[in-house]
Amino acid sequence: MRAAIIPVTPFEQNCMLLWNDKTKKGAVIDPGGDLERIRKVIDESGVTVEKIILTHGHIDHAGGAAELREQLGVPVEGPHEADRPLLERLPEQGRVYGLAGVRAVTPDRWLNEGDTVTIGGLVLNVLHCPGHSPGSVVLVSPEERFALVGDVLFNGSVGRTDLPGGDGAALIHAIKTKLLPLGDDVTFICGHGPMSTIGQERATNPFLQEGMLA
Repeated sequence: MRAAIIPVTPFEQNCMLLWNDKTKKGAVIDPGGDLERIRKVIDESGVTVEKIILTHGHIDHAGGAAELREQLGVPVEGPHEADRPLLERLPEQGRVYGLAGVRAVTPDRWLNEGDTVTIGGLVLNVLHCPGHSPGSVVLVSPEERFALVGDVLFNGSVGRTDLPGGDGAALIHAIKTKLLPLGDDVTFICGHGPMSTIGQERATNPFLQEGMLA
């Protein structure tokens, strides 16, 4: 598998194009906006996009999903249905942040704990990890030792929990019980900032040290 990170929106959100280098089939993850930039990367890579995947319903991750679905003629999968209210209120989020043209989106498929998502033949397991938002999901490839974690976990930090639907205790619980057990060798791409590994975050992330995981 190959991945291209495409920073979009004033929030510098890590939209991703993930694909199988042999088949050139893949998916767009979290198209928050700046669709011309996303389409340029798709065209230059020669990838056939088969689906759009959303890790959660905040505007910087989902704001461009409705329009990109129409442009590419592909389905949207994810997040968990607990983020339905956020996706329905995307136009309102757009007005708050001064982002024009943002439309609500209803996924073609909601994702639940234990589901799988296929990207270019690669199967990823779905983990429901609420806390940053009620319906946040993480996608994990045990085969590739790789994960897409959205805004659940960052290099040196964790997702905000002061937004509507945020829950700090639920976030730390999800990280402790679902992400840390994946193994220290698992590399992840997060929703903002640089990549990291589970091992690096276990050892150095100030939010994951003893006492914070009680």
